[in-house]
Amino acid sequence: MIRIPAALLAMVLLFGCGTAGAEPPADRVAVLRRGINITNWFRFPPDSDPAALRGYLDDAAMRDLAQAGFSFVRLPVQPELLGAPGVAAALADAIGRLERHGLAVIVTPHPADWHLEHVPADRARLAAFWRTLAPLLRHFDPRMTFPEVLNEPVFADAPATWATLQHQILSDIRVILPGSTAVLTGADWGSVSGLRALIPEVDANVIYSFHLYEPAELTALGAYRAGLDSSAMAQLPFPVTDQTACEATAQITADQPTAGLMRFYCAQQWDVAKLAARIAEAGAWSHRNHVVVLAGEFGAAQRLNASARLAWLAAVREACERQGIGWALWGYDDSMGFALHPPGGIHRLDPQVLAALGMRDPMRHK
Repeated sequence: MIRIPAALLAMVLLFGCGTAGAEPPADRVAVLRRGINITNWFRFPPDSDPAALRGYLDDAAMRDLAQAGFSFVRLPVQPELLGAPGVAAALADAIGRLERHGLAVIVTPHPADWHLEHVPADRARLAAFWRTLAPLLRHFDPRMTFPEVLNEPVFADAPATWATLQHQILSDIRVILPGSTAVLTGADWGSVSGLRALIPEVDANVIYSFHLYEPAELTALGAYRAGLDSSAMAQLPFPVTDQTACEATAQITADQPTAGLMRFYCAQQWDVAKLAARIAEAGAWSHRNHVVVLAGEFGAAQRLNASARLAWLAAVREACERQGIGWALWGYDDSMGFALHPPGGIHRLDPQVLAALGMRDPMRHK
């Protein structure tokens, strides 16, 4: 007799056999093709006054995004900000203006200091966030408006616990938004590994997201380790076609921890094929479970040398598109993407980054 572990059995009973068997409406999948995160509009904005929030991104900037070829915006929301007077109305105004410019909108909570793994009060805060946001989203076209349960859940050692919580929040959202296509994610910071560990919901009107910043030694210049020589890290190549030549870049720094991490990166031999294989893991999970997958975030530090940065961005974008996976760059106003600084400043989209993303420069068509 085969014995099924109790935790696995509970997940199977809760979420089904692991094959959703259907997908969201095709027009909703199509609109989530090429996206951009606007990272600091409702998440640590430069000015949280509702009037300032309304003016953060002007109509000209939205037109540029649409003309460049972006089809959607992912809009992170700081939960504690949403409860401030006037902010919900400013958020509704932002969503409405984006959609009038033909840009679909994913809205997702980005808490900074919640510990959902072991703090019940934080789980209650997540539920309360959706009790506030879901009624607001009900006023928008569900073909263009997508609730995402949570950004980058951790639960590194307890994916089943996260799946149970996500299921509960999705059920709450469904009470108010029964026809909306929700965006779900796996544990482990929303990584590919977390996605692969997730048993899909029986609810077919959902899309599954993962985030990709691998290898972090390259894309984030090893920011997970304090005290590194980031200027030296920024000289790392991509793709690594010659390990010896790559390791020679470590000689530019006298900092031994930095040099060691640079040699570690070189030894991993990250190239286009290895990056594509990582994304193909998400694609295989998608096909196996008959569900739709989205790369909700990817990006590389602006300080990284241009050759490596642009090659990495292009490699991720091309690999996603070969797998039929939509994507969203992080971000419009973040150094991992276009590094623009609204409001008021220039909003010229870097033509080299646009080219790496396979998009057109709207300034050349004016």
